[in-house]
Amino acid sequence: MIETIIDGVDFGPLAVLPGTWKGEKGMDIAPEEDGSKEENPFSEEILFEIVGDVTNAGKQTLGVVRYHQKVYRKTDGAQFHDQLGYWVWDPAAGTVMFTLTIPRAVSLVAGGDFDMGSMDDDAVSIAVASEDGGDWGVAQSPFMRENAKTTGFQINLEVDGDKMVYSQTTFLDIYGRKFDHTDNSTLVRVSP
Repeated sequence: MIETIIDGVDFGPLAVLPGTWKGEKGMDIAPEEDGSKEENPFSEEILFEIVGDVTNAGKQTLGVVRYHQKVYRKTDGAQFHDQLGYWVWDPAAGTVMFTLTIPRAVSLVAGGDFDMGSMDDDAVSIAVASEDGGDWGVAQSPFMRENAKTTGFQINLEVDGDKMVYSQTTFLDIYGRKFDHTDNSTLVRVSP
């Protein structure tokens, strides 16, 4: 059974995240200006660190885990993505929240419900989503809004012991069309 209380803080399903995770089996599918798509196999590292609890307005207490993701093209080893954010658990509401910030002047907040009864031994499956203009929204610079607008986001994350699999889609309006930019990866925890 997964221990969800760490140092007196309820992290709910996020208790499975802390540690350093590495993966060699990622695939990024991105749009090209000519209407085609680019497929980039990638490796990555994600560091998840416990922040602790955060109290909002004296009423809401959250369990918070910070993350930093670095992604490298397998073809040349160059880093092509850097992402920072937080995974947040609200035990009173049964809600998982996720923030994402990338150095293209785009940030978002995604959320989703989580049933603690769905946790199975070491296995957890979390899904969150965001939609521009919705409760879980997107903020982006005027340039990005006009040239590569993010209209939504979703991620499905599954952790089973020391193995993590995720599938995410960033919904874009780019190059005069809509495009579902996808990333899929499998990682293993290499240190706690």
